[in-house]
Amino acid sequence: MGFLVWLIVGGVVGWLASIIMRTDAQQGIFLNIVVGIVGAFIANLIFSGGTINNAPLNLYTFLVSLVGAIILLAIVNLVRRGSVR
Repeated sequence: MGFLVWLIVGGVVGWLASIIMRTDAQQGIFLNIVVGIVGAFIANLIFSGGTINNAPLNLYTFLVSLVGAIILLAIVNLVRRGSVR
């Protein structure tokens, strides 16, 4: 059940981050899920230094995951285009 929650929340977080960073037209559902999950992992390492499985799903962890996904998309945009946008 936890894996399914990761996929759903990762998809939502990745989709919201792609809308904020204006990359939504460039990526599909699969990349949204990947961006959401990897972004959540990055943000968890930055903000709490622990593993992603230790935190319960609440508004704080959702927002931290969203920030991580935005950071990930900003880095990808910087590498691809030379600007964050």
